[in-house]
Amino acid sequence: MFIRDRYRQFYHHIAHDLTDPLTWSHNRVEGKREYTSLLYVPGRAPFDLFQRDAARGLKLYVKRVFIMDDAEQFLPLYLRFVKGVIDSNDLPLNVSRELLQHDPEVEAIRSGLTRRVLDMLAKLANDDPEKYRTFWKEFGTVLKEGIAEDPGNRERILPLLRFASTHESDDEPKVSLREYVERMKPGQERIYYVVAESVAAARASPYIEQLRERGIEVLLLGERIDEWVMGYLESFEGKRFKDAARGDLELGGLESEADRKRRDEELKESKALLKRVKDALGDRVMEVRVGTRLKDSPACLVLGEHDLGANMRRILSAAGQKLPQSKPALELNVSHPLVKYMDGLKDATEFEDLALLVYEQAALAEGGQLANPADYVRRLNRLLVKLAGAGA
Repeated sequence: MFIRDRYRQFYHHIAHDLTDPLTWSHNRVEGKREYTSLLYVPGRAPFDLFQRDAARGLKLYVKRVFIMDDAEQFLPLYLRFVKGVIDSNDLPLNVSRELLQHDPEVEAIRSGLTRRVLDMLAKLANDDPEKYRTFWKEFGTVLKEGIAEDPGNRERILPLLRFASTHESDDEPKVSLREYVERMKPGQERIYYVVAESVAAARASPYIEQLRERGIEVLLLGERIDEWVMGYLESFEGKRFKDAARGDLELGGLESEADRKRRDEELKESKALLKRVKDALGDRVMEVRVGTRLKDSPACLVLGEHDLGANMRRILSAAGQKLPQSKPALELNVSHPLVKYMDGLKDATEFEDLALLVYEQAALAEGGQLANPADYVRRLNRLLVKLAGAGA
């Protein structure tokens, strides 16, 4: 108890934080290189956590002589929340920030400290899940940066990630990838996820309607960083990640022979409708096809595997970046009442109006923006007036 209190008091001194740390690690390395480290994971995030150029790093001592505050070279940027001290016996007393940037000894220490922090977090997740939830709430977004920025430690970071999912009723990110894999359905080969503006929007996404109907768990991502991070992930424990909003849904062994036969029949019966919709939409879409994702929604826009998603397009557009051209595919739920009503329309103008409305609703559900919102409102009002007149 005395030693624990001393560690806490020392943390309060070096971090200028009166709250207790979530965990800490004291370690001495001897052999080819000699150094002592004392590392802390704070209990709360600092106000400048997301300012990547803010002062950060460990207090550096050489042979117990204080050298500098905020020596950022000893930990990667995605671990900038870690506080602590390092005392090296191998560095020169006249070391400077410039020398630290090019010193192979520093690189070796940095690698060892990074692994130690990740191991410390893994131990916290296993031994005290409630404390780890606190950590994830405070620092999870920053830790995700390591997926892209530290490929050498990606396999260590992956088990530390936490997600909201359709398996849980609330939107708190508490599902690990290992828990997801343990719950996978027989025949399931993909880890499904969907990215939206928020977890609530992801939960209501049309892209996962059939997956939810089949009882397949989907990871729900709602932070701005998520689309960028997921682009660096390929697999976990042999299971590939699959964005539910892109390309083929890849149901594989989850799809029965009856499912395939029903889809073939729907395609055969809907060929004329698909062509009419494609002609009405023109170059807005790459193709119109029978959907495999939808249950309650009439349509959705499906991106190519390497196209930018709506969230990333908004971020790049806000930064003044030129966006690459891409055309989504429109998937129709041919059993939906609205699509059936559209199929029965004989008037070409009415059909085109409704086809555009279905397309624009799919764009809004994706999180995209309409090129001409006023036209959308006018088309919607014309349809509402017509339906009101028919019901009178």
